[in-house]
Amino acid sequence: MQARDVMTSSVVSVTPETTIHELARLLVQHRISAAPVVGTDGHVVGVISEGDLLRREEIGTEKRANRRAWWRDMLSDGGAADYIKSHARTVGEIMTRDPVCVNEDTSLAEIAAMLESHHIKRVPVLRDGRLAGIVSRSNLVQALASSLVVDSAPDALASDAEIRAMLMGDLAGRGWAFPGRDIVVRDGIVHLWGTVWSGDQLDAMRIASESIPGVKRVVDHTIPYPIMPGL
Repeated sequence: MQARDVMTSSVVSVTPETTIHELARLLVQHRISAAPVVGTDGHVVGVISEGDLLRREEIGTEKRANRRAWWRDMLSDGGAADYIKSHARTVGEIMTRDPVCVNEDTSLAEIAAMLESHHIKRVPVLRDGRLAGIVSRSNLVQALASSLVVDSAPDALASDAEIRAMLMGDLAGRGWAFPGRDIVVRDGIVHLWGTVWSGDQLDAMRIASESIPGVKRVVDHTIPYPIMPGL
């Protein structure tokens, strides 16, 4: 699946000139927690979220200056960034600039990796460089829920040989995977043999087996790997 398959197309956006009060009203009115910031040419120039509005002078939540050594103030911005956050009048003054964006054909796996690595909750989706939608964590969860519904639909029964071939294909290149000689499929039941290093290795094999269409259950015949004395 790609970004275009799950993105929210009707996106509420703002401009750098939008006032902070207008932004707050939009977030409440549309029940959203963030909005992309779009320039006059239609290109995304930033993102603004509820987190950017937490420290505000109007509601008494701005950060107060602490007594610090003078040399610490010289090495830092002296609290200027905090002041901007709490007193800015427009979105452009406090938005996150140069946000992470994706194209319509970006895969969901790539998007999930971006959200995780950049510690963000959403990414704008671009079409020809302009805003086309937005993909959030909730969109990915909805895609997962939909895929589970589809996967639960009855399929034509796969043969034991087909099940084993699909499982071996999925396990190819995974360091924790069991070798083929330790995997037997009979009557749709996957039998796991051999030795295992850890419970995680066994759980991963069970999950991989159960994800193959046609598998009825997994039977564990494994034994723990012997631990050498003194280790």
